[in-house]
Amino acid sequence: MSEELLEEFEDEQDTQKGMFMTFQMGEECYGIAVTFVQEIVGIQPITAVPEIEDYIKGLINIRGKIIPVIDVRVRFKQEPFEYTDRTCIIVINVKSTIIGLIVDKIAGVITVDEREIILPPSLSQSGSVSSKYVFGLAKVDDEVKLLLDPERLIRDEDIAAFGEAVPSTEVSAEA
Repeated sequence: MSEELLEEFEDEQDTQKGMFMTFQMGEECYGIAVTFVQEIVGIQPITAVPEIEDYIKGLINIRGKIIPVIDVRVRFKQEPFEYTDRTCIIVINVKSTIIGLIVDKIAGVITVDEREIILPPSLSQSGSVSSKYVFGLAKVDDEVKLLLDPERLIRDEDIAAFGEAVPSTEVSAEA
């Protein structure tokens, strides 16, 4: 029975290979591998956490689970904007941590052959979004999608800050 479950899991992983959830941030379209995506929720009340990076907007409650959220626009040093009914939170699992990414709006899911992903140009001098967070570019129709590396987007310091901000619910289970 466990071999069947393992095969089913591997099949699911194969079907998600090359699939990216795309979203808009201003005029740009970004993608994140669907293997990181847990769910997408609409914008909701966010509890601010004092003395934390400005792009870390605070905490949300999804079905009793407290999740830290970051505003991707602010993380990319773009002008903040007022959230609308199109604003979404993409809940991802990165570095064994559940985090919400606030984005302007969801664009859809695309499939990209990994051989068609091109490396971004070296822009390290400018310190741009591309040089820090983008691992590749994908041409879809007449558009270029910037493919994000969530492990670069979410730094270890961010995870440490989340750990301090999010109350541990596991402590009572261990006691």
